[in-house]
Amino acid sequence: MNSERRQKQKKWALTPKFRVRSSSSFDTLSAANNSFNLRMNAQFGIKNTNFGPYKYDNTTVTFFYKGTPVGSTTVRKSKANFRRTKKGSCLLTSQSRLTGKIEIMFIFKKKRATNMNCTMDVNIAQQVLQNIKCK
Repeated sequence: MNSERRQKQKKWALTPKFRVRSSSSFDTLSAANNSFNLRMNAQFGIKNTNFGPYKYDNTTVTFFYKGTPVGSTTVRKSKANFRRTKKGSCLLTSQSRLTGKIEIMFIFKKKRATNMNCTMDVNIAQQVLQNIKCK
């Protein structure tokens, strides 16, 4: 009975999706021997399918190479309107947790947290991100 009640509650407040979308360009790229220094612009998306806005807090997105942190950026506090995808560009200098609150029909409020876990290939020759896959 309790699990049925929880299932019904989840239907009216869906967890938004938080993903790496693309990279428009590399600002800095220098490669030498077996290492490289990379600075690029990447776009993130917060997809809110609820019938109310998702207000989220500041969060840090961390990028890893074979499990080792290699860079991070901050996503600033903002809001994804209802039934919309909020797109934003962040400078990369992917794994993160975004917390916030959904307002359904401006009556009900429900806290939700969403995780981002993405893998991507950095094509140094073409200076683009490729094969972006998010869970």
